[in-house]
Amino acid sequence: MTSISDEKVRGFLDEGPRTGKIAYVGSDGQPLVAPVWYLLEGDEIVFTTDATSAKSASITRDPRLAMCVDKDDGHKFVQVQGEVVTSEDPDELLRAATALAARYVGAEKADKVGRQIASPGQVVVRLRPTKLVTSDDLKS
Repeated sequence: MTSISDEKVRGFLDEGPRTGKIAYVGSDGQPLVAPVWYLLEGDEIVFTTDATSAKSASITRDPRLAMCVDKDDGHKFVQVQGEVVTSEDPDELLRAATALAARYVGAEKADKVGRQIASPGQVVVRLRPTKLVTSDDLKS
């Protein structure tokens, strides 16, 4: 089975930056998908969200989540299924937000944008993979 540690998978997820699409269940039971900025830290996928968002409410009800990252044409993709843990620790939030900002807007704006992202009410979300599905060209 392909894992998040696989060199091809990590290379694909680190390339870009690409936007992750998070799939979760809304409070009314409807499936929802939301785009997120993400980064890899070890074997976890990290993103932030507002503590009052639908994503956060869903995670509180059920920590299972799925995320898909694909290439623009959709022929190359990684789908990650797993469970999440969250943190409201301000130092962890600022560090993660600054790293996300560096990845998506560049190092020169990372501190400023990181502080904006790490505003009160935001949480760090860590997706711990339990299963990966990939396009054939990313399989080991």
